[in-house]
Amino acid sequence: MSSNSSSPGNSPSPGSSEKGNSASASTNKQKEKARVSRTSLILWHAHQNDSAAVRKLLEEDRSLVQARDYDNRTPLHVASLHGWVDVAKTLIEFGADVNAQDRWKNTPLADAEGAKKYNMVELLKSYGGLSFGQTGSHFEPKPVPPPLPNKCDWEIEPSELDFSNSAIIGKGSFGEILKACWRGTPVAIKRILPSLSDDRLVIQDFRHEVNLLVKLRHPNIVQFLGAVTEKKPLMLITEFLRGGDLHKYLKEKGALSPSTAVNFAMDIARGMAYLHNEPNVIIHRDLKPRNVLLVNSSADHLKVGDFGLSKLIKVQNSHDVYKMTGETGSYRYMAPEVFKHRKYDKKVDVFSFGMILYEMLEGEPPLSHFEPYEAAKYVAEGRRPICRAKGYIPELRDLTERCWDADMNLRPSFLEILKKLEKIKETLPTDHHWSLFNP
Repeated sequence: MSSNSSSPGNSPSPGSSEKGNSASASTNKQKEKARVSRTSLILWHAHQNDSAAVRKLLEEDRSLVQARDYDNRTPLHVASLHGWVDVAKTLIEFGADVNAQDRWKNTPLADAEGAKKYNMVELLKSYGGLSFGQTGSHFEPKPVPPPLPNKCDWEIEPSELDFSNSAIIGKGSFGEILKACWRGTPVAIKRILPSLSDDRLVIQDFRHEVNLLVKLRHPNIVQFLGAVTEKKPLMLITEFLRGGDLHKYLKEKGALSPSTAVNFAMDIARGMAYLHNEPNVIIHRDLKPRNVLLVNSSADHLKVGDFGLSKLIKVQNSHDVYKMTGETGSYRYMAPEVFKHRKYDKKVDVFSFGMILYEMLEGEPPLSHFEPYEAAKYVAEGRRPICRAKGYIPELRDLTERCWDADMNLRPSFLEILKKLEKIKETLPTDHHWSLFNP
């Protein structure tokens, strides 16, 4: 930069060096944020079988072909698991490592074989792909004996958990959530109260949550690491996210700029679109700011968590509706059909998302002048919060109103929401915090 150049008779002014260093540090920080965002994008598009979007990202930045998620999985791992051949071909064209290994030492070919995606197996082998890892065959020349009864590879021995510097980060009627350490890594631990560890229903719900979490793997979903199910107290271990929850963040920051709100909303929508993917639909049923977590204090990446009330439903028909427990979840973000104990489907999560979008733009919870139960009753009567914030541009107001439509069939899917948010994002002026996230 010219401000840092010096020559005889033209020495830099005092402090200019420090300013240059500060500007450089700021630029590096923004570049790092942009990289994190693009990593999430390429993993998302690989998951969605969108080879055109994957190609566009790689043309802008070839290094994204080696992007890694929390489990060290590359976009090629994601494509291989789902059998998305066109996406895999695009990634290989841009130099993807066909033998990259994830956290479990699995290669893309091992994933494809495990998922019985035979066209993908053929493709990867033609490019020199090898099969090794826990689900591969390279290290398993002999048949693997079945696991011991009730033993799972995610079962954690309580002695591996270090509570010496633990801190309570959440409490509920079931127990508490603590920040502790597992094998030297900070983790979040949901610990069931010893007095409830023999309660049949509590054990049933706990095992249900574990069985649900073990199947989930997505950049915008809190990552399950393991559980203690054979000893008391029962414990569920997930990654620890340093940024806290969205509820706390909004309490401190107030209303967000439209640009930041849209970026936050896109991360939530990506996670929810993954959960709602048919035929195995997971309805969260308690989507609210407290259950949306920020990866770090820079708030450059969000994840959906807490699946204690979620339900996994095998969908036979995309219009299936389910009769499930009424009044499940948190009143302030609750869809009217749930409050009224009527039949409902995955669109209850879309309603809750609309309420979260409202809160991000308004800077306060929906219907904050009501007690939670009264707020749910007010909404069930057909009324809605009033959009007052300047950030409520017409497109965002329209999207919010569609999300909380009284007729759940008229609410958009999360894939539709994502497309709408992407269009809105293109029209918004970027604020400083997110400036490099908008190529």
